[in-house]
Amino acid sequence: MRYLYFKRIKAHGIMCLFLVFIIGCNNVKKEPYTKKKEVSKLGALQSYYTIHLEKCIDALQKLKITEEINQQQDYYKLARHEFKLVEPILAYVDKENYKSLNAPNILKVEEEDATDIKVRNPFGFQVIEETIFGEEEFNEEDLKKIVLKTINRLQLVTVNNTLYLKEYHILWLLRDAVARVSLLGLTGFDSPVLEQSLEEAQTNYETVQFILQQYKSNFTNKELFKKWVKELNTTKQVLKGDFNSFNRYQFIKSQVHHQLVLLKETANDWKVSFPLTMAFNNNITSLFSKETFNIGFFSDYHHREKNNFDEKVALGKKLFNDKRLSRGEKMSCATCHSKELAFTDGKIAFENQTRNSPTLTYASLQKAFFHDGRAGSLEGQIVGVVNNKDEFHSDLNKLEIVVKKDSVYKDKFETLYGKVTDFTIRNAIANYIRTLNTFNSKFDKNINGKERTLTNNEINGFNLFTGKAKCATCHFPPVFNGTVPPNYSESELESIGVPNLKQNQLDSDLGRYNLFKTEERKHFFKTPTVRNSEKTGPYMHNGTYQTLEEVVDFYNKGGGIGLGFHLENQTLPSDKLNLSVQEIADIVSFMESLTDKY
Repeated sequence: MRYLYFKRIKAHGIMCLFLVFIIGCNNVKKEPYTKKKEVSKLGALQSYYTIHLEKCIDALQKLKITEEINQQQDYYKLARHEFKLVEPILAYVDKENYKSLNAPNILKVEEEDATDIKVRNPFGFQVIEETIFGEEEFNEEDLKKIVLKTINRLQLVTVNNTLYLKEYHILWLLRDAVARVSLLGLTGFDSPVLEQSLEEAQTNYETVQFILQQYKSNFTNKELFKKWVKELNTTKQVLKGDFNSFNRYQFIKSQVHHQLVLLKETANDWKVSFPLTMAFNNNITSLFSKETFNIGFFSDYHHREKNNFDEKVALGKKLFNDKRLSRGEKMSCATCHSKELAFTDGKIAFENQTRNSPTLTYASLQKAFFHDGRAGSLEGQIVGVVNNKDEFHSDLNKLEIVVKKDSVYKDKFETLYGKVTDFTIRNAIANYIRTLNTFNSKFDKNINGKERTLTNNEINGFNLFTGKAKCATCHFPPVFNGTVPPNYSESELESIGVPNLKQNQLDSDLGRYNLFKTEERKHFFKTPTVRNSEKTGPYMHNGTYQTLEEVVDFYNKGGGIGLGFHLENQTLPSDKLNLSVQEIADIVSFMESLTDKY
């Protein structure tokens, strides 16, 4: 009996355990099953990322311990290949470390304010490349220090490399990778000596291909996945070319824009909902369109409110042309920014000014304002104009009083903003300026397939601009200013050695230096857009050049150093570009094709 009793208890216990197991399995198979699938995709991506980071570090370790130049070069190429494999992921998940590792070989100056100025020596892949592949002799100990610093930063990345990526992150990552290749990589931006940009672009696309392969099960539309496979295989074949002769125009038009269309279709197929919008609008299908950019991204948070935007723009346009806002009612914004001249004034400099009036077209697609980048927003720039004794010669309080005295203005502001303040006045004017990004030039219409009117010279000019001539390593497409894609979080300042032709010497304007007295910032100025440059002469901050041909010739000679000036921190390479007369003419033809219709 006792035996049977224990047998029953044992059987009962086994049955209970079996039921618990069944119930547990049923619970696991639903929600956690989906999570396990996601972990599997992300796990594969995590493993890929870690393996190639470690291979990159290993190659640099070998570079560091050898002093034989051919071996150093071989190990660099191996490390660089591994870096380019992780670049699409690293650049998205760890932007600051990526920027340091891939920074140009120039001093990095950070000026938060007068009490917080940091000047850092560069390190990373571009510095190593210029050192061991450049023509100048180098110190082995200095090289080892740079390589070691690069290794240490990569090791830091490797220690903190856990990926937390949702599906919308994956699509953003892929979009940035596609944009980075065409807007930075193919220009030679980060391969200054070897010019192996096409090979490195192929490497980037290997990773894009790998990522999409891991997310193959996400596609309900299997034909869409097949389109991706075909497109990426074609792209890698197209990229097998020569740096100088490569047709970047056709690549963007045929490959990149097609990939953006596929990304949009993929977002729809995956039923992805984007929680917010970055610099690029979600679901873009062109890099050269009025719909490409999220204007709100380039403004402070409280400037992004869209209610009654068109009415605010109309109000801002009236204020833009209203001379009553200045003391003596002698000038308006339009005095120095004429619509007929792409919102410039055609002068070397306005009366009592030393710098000329920059175009306001595409001004909203940047992170710094004025030639020296001293303002951080359009609203902030307007403050400088209002307070300047040689411009409006007024103040914000008087600006508010003038507007309140006009009953039409007052009623409009109360309807649209609730009240009249100096900020709402400035915001209305800024909102008008934010509409001056039309992307309707001849070039835009052609690269978007709306026309077939570009000449071979204009296409060749674009390919030279973004290739051999290296213009696009500072004037980044599609805006062709100094705000760096694809994140658009920083507008660069450069020292190029602009001359004063009348005095036959380096221009005396110290530019950015005047703000914080940072020695390393002497002669630094913000990189402007070359869009509408056909109408915005004379050129450079001091208006020293009258024609675009003269401007290109200045760069062709190597900037200020090429002209014989001593310039401590020129960021423009001083090497001659060796452009022919015809090539210069083609580049000018391309720039003229960027003239908008207003």
